[in-house]
Amino acid sequence: MNINGVEIDDTFAEAFPMKATRVIITAQNLKWAYHAAQAMTGFATSVIACGCEAGIERELDPSETPDGRPGIAAMIFAMGGKGLAKQLETRAGQCVLTAPTSALFAGITSGDPIALGKNLRFFGDGFQLSKKIDGRRYWRVPVMDGEFLCDESTCMVPAVGGGNFLVLAESQPQALAACEAAIAAMSTVPNVIMPFPGGVVRSGSKVGSKYKALNASTNDAFCPTLKGQTDTQLSPEIESVMEIVIDGLSEQDIKRAMRAGLDAVCRLGASSGIRRISAGNYGGKLGPFLFRLHEIMGQPS
Repeated sequence: MNINGVEIDDTFAEAFPMKATRVIITAQNLKWAYHAAQAMTGFATSVIACGCEAGIERELDPSETPDGRPGIAAMIFAMGGKGLAKQLETRAGQCVLTAPTSALFAGITSGDPIALGKNLRFFGDGFQLSKKIDGRRYWRVPVMDGEFLCDESTCMVPAVGGGNFLVLAESQPQALAACEAAIAAMSTVPNVIMPFPGGVVRSGSKVGSKYKALNASTNDAFCPTLKGQTDTQLSPEIESVMEIVIDGLSEQDIKRAMRAGLDAVCRLGASSGIRRISAGNYGGKLGPFLFRLHEIMGQPS
């Protein structure tokens, strides 16, 4: 398959099952909602070492938030429910409770409940108060700038992690420009996050390593500086490869995001130095979800 001079490899991205939740963070203004959300979703690029994968999904208009203030929707993904609950509680307590003017609400209201304010309330040292509105319990925790308002719980749902594609370009600036265009397009798709810095990862990995302590290592087949030292997957003109990883609430969400991103890259085309698009295919060793690039690009936009 060739689109606008860009070769699309006949391969698939391999993804795995996860658990996910969404929270809504509001504040006096969008600036402070972002501060809280960015802190809460920090150090959350990969479950390999971070314990979870998290990111900002989108901005919310005051008409979309429970308290009528500007807000941010953020999502957290983990390998299991217990790990997700722990990551959520720790990050909410350290990063949202502490942020000036913030409030925290459930972003998913059906599924398996997990604690949000249920345990954070104890920071109120007995002065906390609760109120039930339309079947939902909220906690009011006294803090030095006023009070912290929080839903008692949110819900977690089955999700998919590790959707991905690789952009192969003639130079580093060209690869990054293509990825930036892809992220801009993918950011309009609901129910997905791209957890790496700016949505892009330059240190794509393969399963396993020559070092027994590591379960992942550099994807040498796609490293331009190793063309003469390994079983390279790169032709001579490829000098930079970057990857975009996608987590989503469903397979369809990831497919829609991948299609949006791939369309954006292909629009730039070969004239912008983009030569190929590939994906992280691990031969079925990583997970059961296979996102086939040709099938995705054959679907209607």
